[in-house]
Amino acid sequence: MVIKLNRREVLRLGLLSLSSVAFRDLPNQIPQLPPEDNIRIPIAFGRVAADYVNIYHAASFSSEHIGRYTKDTIVPILAKFQSPQKWKGFNPNWYKTAEGFIHSGRIQIFTNKLNQPVKSIPKGGMLGEVTVAYTQGKRYARYQGWEKFYRLYYQTVHWITDIIQGPDNIQAWYEITDERLRVRYAVPAKHIRKIQPDELKPISPHIPPDEKHLQVAIEDQTVTAFEGDEIVFQAAVSTGVHTDGPTTNGIPTDTPLGRFYIGNKMPSRHMGDGTTSAEIFSYELPGVPWNMFFVSTGVAFHGAYWHNNFGYRMSAGCVNLDPENAKWLYRWTTPFLEPNEWYHYERGTRVDVIA
Repeated sequence: MVIKLNRREVLRLGLLSLSSVAFRDLPNQIPQLPPEDNIRIPIAFGRVAADYVNIYHAASFSSEHIGRYTKDTIVPILAKFQSPQKWKGFNPNWYKTAEGFIHSGRIQIFTNKLNQPVKSIPKGGMLGEVTVAYTQGKRYARYQGWEKFYRLYYQTVHWITDIIQGPDNIQAWYEITDERLRVRYAVPAKHIRKIQPDELKPISPHIPPDEKHLQVAIEDQTVTAFEGDEIVFQAAVSTGVHTDGPTTNGIPTDTPLGRFYIGNKMPSRHMGDGTTSAEIFSYELPGVPWNMFFVSTGVAFHGAYWHNNFGYRMSAGCVNLDPENAKWLYRWTTPFLEPNEWYHYERGTRVDVIA
C-alpha cells in the first residue's frame, strides 16, 4: 500500500526521529528495497525552497512532468542518487518521493528540533538559529491585533531581544528585532535555539591576519581558505549568474573578479527590498546567516537557505555557501566579532576572486 503523507501528518508523525540523520551520510544510490518498503521509509525530509518544484516521472528534466510541489511543502524523501545525465547549471543529485522524482537544487534538507526557552535575554540581545523547517512570525498591530509577518526558515539566524507573551497566551515567544528594518515581531521560542558563545570562537586566531586569505574560483565554483601556502578549508559555492543588459539596480550580477578585503561582518542580515507587505514576503530574506562583505556594492560570502545547488552559479553576485560552511568561514576570517556584536567594520581577510 502506498502511504502518502501531507505536510501536517509529516510534522505530527515525528520529524524529530530524523534529527540524528546527517544529510552528507545519505546513500548515493537508490536503496535496494522491496517496492512497498521503498515508498514507505523516508531517509530525510526536505522543504520546497522555491515557489514550486516540478515532479518528474524519472530523474530527468526531459522526462514526463507529472505534477509539482509548491513553496514550503514538506516532502518525505525516499532515496537520494546521482543521475548519469548532466544539465548545465544543475547538480546531478535527485530525490525520489512517493509521487515521483524531484531535482535537489531547490530542496532544503532539514531536521526538526524543539528547544527549551531561555529564562532571560542579555542586554543587546542574543543570536538564535531556527531549528524547524519554518516558523511563522507574527507582529502586533494596534487595531488589527496579531498579524502574520515574516516566515523564518531552518538555519536562519536572528537577533532575539526579549521574551514575551505571544498570540496564544500559552507558550513563550521570542521577540525578534530585524537588524535592517528595526521592526519587532514574535516567533515561538521553542522553534529557535540560543547560539552559544563557544560556537563563535575564532578559528586559528594565532595565525597572523596577513597570512590568511581566500580564493574564489569562478570556473570551479569553490572557495579555498589558505594559511600561508597551506589549504585549510575548501567548499563548493554558488557565485553570480551573468545577466545580459542593465539590471534593475545598475549593479552587475556577476561576482566581480579581482582582489578585495572583507570589510564588514554580520552574523545576521535581512536581504531583499525591505518591504513589510504580506503580498511579497516571498521576496524577502530575513536572517541570512554569517555574512562577510568584501565589495562595496554589497557582495558578500553568506549562508544560503533558499537553494541546495552549491557548485553552480545561483546568486545575484554574492558567494553563496551551505550555512555550516559559511559559519566556518565567518569564524576563520577577520575581523573577529564578539558574540553580542551586530556588525563590525574593519579591514580584514584578503579575498582573491579569479576566473
